[in-house]
Amino acid sequence: MTDDPTETIRTILESLLEETDDPDVHYKLRTSLQLLTILEERDAAGRDALEDADLDSDVVERLERLGYID
Repeated sequence: MTDDPTETIRTILESLLEETDDPDVHYKLRTSLQLLTILEERDAAGRDALEDADLDSDVVERLERLGYID
């Protein structure tokens, strides 16, 4: 598996989707995958906003250390 938690979750959900034939479970798994995509997009938008913001160098350093920006 990967070090990225969202990719790990995606891999697990997709694996479960392949293993079941139950339409209700398929619906729930597909919905979960869609929600995961939304979370990834929101996270990316937040990171972009932080990278584009004019922040104090100390704030930038702390955000980098916490993994919010690269």
